[in-house]
Amino acid sequence: MPRSLVGGDLAGPEMAQPYMKKDDDDEEAVEYSPFFGIEKGAVLQEARAFHDPQLDARRCSQVITKLLYLLNQGETFTKVEATEVFFAVTKLFQSSDAGLRRLVYLMIKELSPSSDEVIIVTSSLMKDMNSKTDMYRANAIRVLCRIIDGTLLTQIERYLKQAIVDKNPAVASAALVSGIHLAQANPEIVKRWSNEVQESVQSRAPLVQFHGLALLHQIRQNDRLAVSKLVSSLTRGSVRSPLAQCLLIRYTSQVLRESSMNSQNGDRPFFDFLESSLRHKSEMVILEAARKITEMDVTSRELAPAITVLQLSLSSSKPVLRFAAVRTLNKVAMTRPLAVTNCNVDLESLMSDTNRSIATLAITTLLKTGNESSVDRLMKQITNFMSDIADEFKIVVVEAIRSLCLKFPLKYRSMLNFLSNSLREEGGFEYKKAIVDSIVTLISEIPDAKEIGLLYLCEFIEDCEFTYLSSQILHFLGNEGPRTSDPSRYIRYIYNRVILENATVRASAVSTLAKFAALVDTLRPRIFVLLRRCLFDTEDEVRDRATLYLQTLGGEVAIGNSEKDAKDFLFGSFDVPLANLEASLRTYEPSEEPFDISLVSREIRSLPLQEKKPGKKAPAAAAAPAPVSAVDAYQKMLSSIPEFSGFGRLFKSSEPVELTEAETEYAVNVVKHIYGNYVVFQYNCTNTIEEQLLENVTVCVDASDAEEFSEVCSKPLASLPYNSTGQIFVAFEKPEHVPAIGKFLNLLKFTVKEVDTSTGEADDDGVEDEYQLEDFDIVAADYMLRVPVSNFRNAWENMDPDSERVDEYGLGVRESLAEAVSAVINILGMQPCEGTEVVPRNARSHTCLLSGVFIGDVKVLVRLSFGLSGPSEVAMKLAVRSDDPEVSDKIHEIVASG
Repeated sequence: MPRSLVGGDLAGPEMAQPYMKKDDDDEEAVEYSPFFGIEKGAVLQEARAFHDPQLDARRCSQVITKLLYLLNQGETFTKVEATEVFFAVTKLFQSSDAGLRRLVYLMIKELSPSSDEVIIVTSSLMKDMNSKTDMYRANAIRVLCRIIDGTLLTQIERYLKQAIVDKNPAVASAALVSGIHLAQANPEIVKRWSNEVQESVQSRAPLVQFHGLALLHQIRQNDRLAVSKLVSSLTRGSVRSPLAQCLLIRYTSQVLRESSMNSQNGDRPFFDFLESSLRHKSEMVILEAARKITEMDVTSRELAPAITVLQLSLSSSKPVLRFAAVRTLNKVAMTRPLAVTNCNVDLESLMSDTNRSIATLAITTLLKTGNESSVDRLMKQITNFMSDIADEFKIVVVEAIRSLCLKFPLKYRSMLNFLSNSLREEGGFEYKKAIVDSIVTLISEIPDAKEIGLLYLCEFIEDCEFTYLSSQILHFLGNEGPRTSDPSRYIRYIYNRVILENATVRASAVSTLAKFAALVDTLRPRIFVLLRRCLFDTEDEVRDRATLYLQTLGGEVAIGNSEKDAKDFLFGSFDVPLANLEASLRTYEPSEEPFDISLVSREIRSLPLQEKKPGKKAPAAAAAPAPVSAVDAYQKMLSSIPEFSGFGRLFKSSEPVELTEAETEYAVNVVKHIYGNYVVFQYNCTNTIEEQLLENVTVCVDASDAEEFSEVCSKPLASLPYNSTGQIFVAFEKPEHVPAIGKFLNLLKFTVKEVDTSTGEADDDGVEDEYQLEDFDIVAADYMLRVPVSNFRNAWENMDPDSERVDEYGLGVRESLAEAVSAVINILGMQPCEGTEVVPRNARSHTCLLSGVFIGDVKVLVRLSFGLSGPSEVAMKLAVRSDDPEVSDKIHEIVASG
């Protein structure tokens, strides 16, 4: 609430008394709300006091305060109620009471009257805007600019321009702030105030200068040169207001980011201003300058002064300065931990700070900057600290501990012990999930931590109250437990879940037991005994799972040709995207031929085939088609064409490649359909000329630059009327399951017939014509399906190690590590896994995991390790595993030639 609503004579005893109930025997003073128990209906009845001939300013002020309280508490007024209150409030302009007048201004702004109601109050506000009382003028400007539209703004523009240069700071600030709001809806009008706003920036009043600079930047924000000139002129020392100085620092850093200047050539005209701001007398300016410098890509020498300033603020007596400094250092520690190590002594003193937010940030910063020798000491200090903070802060600490453990893997015992103790403490779901995720990550990344980490997780699920976490841990236990030195130790914990938990967890436990039975032959007989007990469970899902596992693992039902096929069927990663499977099942027509899951596309597709209509755009609100409908549509369409029916199963269809520019006479794109030993090009052609009919439309393809391809047949288009799309097909033969590449030149040939647009009839005679299309290539990525795997590490370990091929490559000079990663992914055409395609900022090394299916239905996994070997030189280590060692060799050949 504004100060005027609760201060002064508005909170007097007469108003508060009806809502107070205080026991005189109470020794402790208790605060009571003067608004306790008020109701909208009663307040609206009290609002009738606004109509009294003799206005009681005190009573009217109390009623308006109650109305504003109701509005700020989310109470809604109907249209009729709001209109009645608005007209009643306008009558209060008769009163000369200054306090009541300020409340009237607030009430009008809160009610936001409609355009037809604004006229009622406009004259009164314009009168106040030219009043001799400065407070009236400032408030009237704010209210008037809040409720008027563009047509009325032009009428009062002259008064607003005068107010901007007014001698009274309150009036000038009110006009400038109003301009900032008006610039969003009426930018052209506000731009005309540039001279007056420029003058206000030179004002001696701090707030006027602050608001003036903000409005001037908003006027020029779309003109980079104008912003640069503004910053250049103001950095010479004409800004005195600390608030305006903070704004100028932000604008300066923005100009530095957007400019092409870099630190190598030393030409940084604005950086000296930022550095000089570190010596400003105002603390907020110093902190803002330090924060902006740390966010920039600067050298260690340029960063050092900002770190020093922040270090001094850590020992300040003001909590807000300590918080701002430690939060900034925390962000710096994420990318440049070495720069913050000098502050560690000061940060350790903040671990006992009474402000828990400051203490949490100090600890997480220390965890990022600490060295291996200080880990144990930090763990002891954090243990005493954790019980005093909320879950949201605990999660931050847990994530920092996980990062530290990955940095110093030899210290995994103390950190896992800390995380295990934290699991036993009270906490919500998100907190416990963060701990479990951290333990899982440490087990996955640090092999020595596997057994102790799994035991900690087993102990946790004994008392876990969250079904999701129990199921997650059981799944992870099934993947990792059988590969430990003594898998039998985990069986007791798993079977306890079958006895004691709900149906969801029981089903997960049955699946986990089955994984142990499948992977550990010595445990299989005893696990079968436990699974047979599950056949009498009360839940269908649990019984069905137990039956499935017993019959398949016991050999009662044959799956495939070997035991490995049965294990892959039960526990292998499902490489068919569920959306693709669903779409294929929906289009399947029941017949004597059973549904064949091998025909379902494994590729994740973004958009299906769409006809290109000239001059029309798909409505934005239209729902996108199912992302896999194109795969089935292509398969069905091509198999229905006699020339292509004998080509076999379609392996992959590419996204459409445009062969013409936008807005040309004919729009053509091509889709590349890849078979085992054939390639079919589907040319989608659209006629955009209303006066023409195209007949006998063909595409002549020159494959002289693609030596391994030979044309076998083509299917021309008989007729192509205006505004319609048709398909032309050209098929080529290639060596079977070989990633043949090459360039294809294309020429569109057709017969043109003139069309009478009034009747729609075409001439009998036509003229042969041709149209040159763009070239396109068949590349290695066209032979790879982007198929993800749910667990890359498990999939990698399950691949035959003998198929692994490893080599190192120099990628030359690259703009960044991220650009190198993206280039290799595009060359291979594979699916990034687990978000590894994202390269952290300022990283000097990165690992990227890729998966896919190569032509011939060969599963391929790739592990890429990138590193910067020089200022911009990128080196890469490529490790490939696949179902076929020859394909692993081909992947290396593709990268070497790419």
